[in-house]
Amino acid sequence: MDSPLIQKSKEFALEIMQVCKIIKKDKKESVITNQLLRSGTSIGANIREAFYAHGRADFISKLHIALKECAESEYWIELLLESGNYENELLLNKCKEIKRILISSINTAKNNL
Repeated sequence: MDSPLIQKSKEFALEIMQVCKIIKKDKKESVITNQLLRSGTSIGANIREAFYAHGRADFISKLHIALKECAESEYWIELLLESGNYENELLLNKCKEIKRILISSINTAKNNL
């Protein structure tokens, strides 16, 4: 699939996996990183599922789930940043970019009903 959203979410998931691995090793933080790992990798999985949906309503539903996981990931990244367990805001910016694309995609799909 050549969707930029699929590609961005997969790259984000891979980056989440690396960041969580480093934080767990260096900071010994596992509760938040486990949550971030789950939600951050779920975004792309739900987006990919959306592209194989059973109709437009199912497509929109899967994108909504991805959006919720993205919002949750944003929260965990903010906690890591604000607690000093992680310092690079680039990950947060990537998360916000995916969130904006998801919102736009959902709105477009709803308008095309």
